[in-house]
Amino acid sequence: MYESLFNFSGEFDRLRRELDDLFGSAGVASGIRSVAPGSFPALNIGNTPQSLEIYAFAPGIDPAKVDVTVDRGVLTLAGERPSTLPREGDKTSVYSRERSSGSFRRAITLPDDADPAQVSATYRDGVLHVSVARRAAPVPTRIAIQ
Repeated sequence: MYESLFNFSGEFDRLRRELDDLFGSAGVASGIRSVAPGSFPALNIGNTPQSLEIYAFAPGIDPAKVDVTVDRGVLTLAGERPSTLPREGDKTSVYSRERSSGSFRRAITLPDDADPAQVSATYRDGVLHVSVARRAAPVPTRIAIQ
């Protein structure tokens, strides 16, 4: 009898995960490093042996109005995407709005070997690419005992 109850609980968890995958998790982040679905801009973060590479997918923004800063090991992307909706005084109704607008801020904690003095950013075709160089790994030195 109890075994069937435990199987039901497992099935319920599986169903909940499938529904979250299908419909989203109601704006709740799924992990400590996750952000809520729909966060803007969407990010891809990766690394190479020489650098950390961040790609922010931000179409429709003016790159001159985006601030990219590094402070105490945190890279921050901040700016604003203007609204493309008609003004309130216009006689137009909006029935669906899937493109976010307004100010945004995303913060990325950099690894310890990131060099904040060597950061470059480019914007092309709606993608902001930020590259942060890595410091050379310290080489162990042998100390002679006298």
